[in-house]
Amino acid sequence: MKIMLETERLILREYTPEDFDAIYRVISDPETMAHYPKPYDEKGAHRWLDWSLQNYREYGFGWWAIIRKETGEFIGDCGITPQNIDGEILPEIGYHIHRDFWRKGYGKEAAAAVRDWAFRNTSYDCLYSYMTSGNTASYATAASIGMTRTKEFADDVYGSMYVYTITKDEWQQMAR
Repeated sequence: MKIMLETERLILREYTPEDFDAIYRVISDPETMAHYPKPYDEKGAHRWLDWSLQNYREYGFGWWAIIRKETGEFIGDCGITPQNIDGEILPEIGYHIHRDFWRKGYGKEAAAAVRDWAFRNTSYDCLYSYMTSGNTASYATAASIGMTRTKEFADDVYGSMYVYTITKDEWQQMAR
């Protein structure tokens, strides 16, 4: 288990195969995954975990488990992965927080840490987040870490999508 990031309240670490039950609890929950076509079944959750482990090998990063320091609970995941956003493969900050932990600032805290890590440790000049246009919590999280909505597009599976971005220059301006 490799710890990638620490914040005031959270540890973000690489998944291990032993995290299956915890991530399955998050991505199989219908309310947590309301903005996906459907919650993940066991087979889909295994693919999610395998894909994440593959991303570590291929890119050196990916989705990371979010652990509450206070309790050691696995509450979701957050990370950066190459995603197809309206036909382009772009570095996306993504996050899933189990509904039991919503509205406590964990998504913002984790996403900000991933943003900072990505700009310090990769050559990316711009980071992206994308979500369904109805996912107000997700785009509020993106906006809370300095991202702005720069695009809307229609997706065959998800419908209307919003794209939020932050450039390295914008991030550096925020830090001043």
